[in-house]
Amino acid sequence: MRTILIPIAERGASTEPGVRPVARLGAVLVVTRYVVPAQESDEFRALAKPALEALVARPGCLGARVGRSVDDPSLWTLTTSWQSVGDYRRALSSYEVKLHAVPLMYRAVDEPTAFEDLIAWTPDGGLAEHDTARSGDAATSVRPGPGGR
Repeated sequence: MRTILIPIAERGASTEPGVRPVARLGAVLVVTRYVVPAQESDEFRALAKPALEALVARPGCLGARVGRSVDDPSLWTLTTSWQSVGDYRRALSSYEVKLHAVPLMYRAVDEPTAFEDLIAWTPDGGLAEHDTARSGDAATSVRPGPGGR
């Protein structure tokens, strides 16, 4: 992955004295959404904590959080950030992650969860744009539909 750093000052924005606008490297954001009935929210939260702890213990994890929608309390997320998609995928192979995250998986919304950072901003790093890490032929792959077709 090639990273293009764009300090805030080069984008025409002002910076405070002593703040160095250097952007961080790209990362992978993983957002797993869950549907949890209200009467099961305490149980879900109790299961989510050890799942989060198992994930953050894996190499390459930059951070994690469990959240619930302020508009619909039945919608929850487990959101993690990783140095690379490889770190994320290796974490899923860990015994501890399998042991603690699988109890949550049956509630997960069936949709893609891993996203690469293409444009990111942080207070410490400023703005950074990143080239895609997807292979050139990634867009030609077909997700199997019902029945494996």
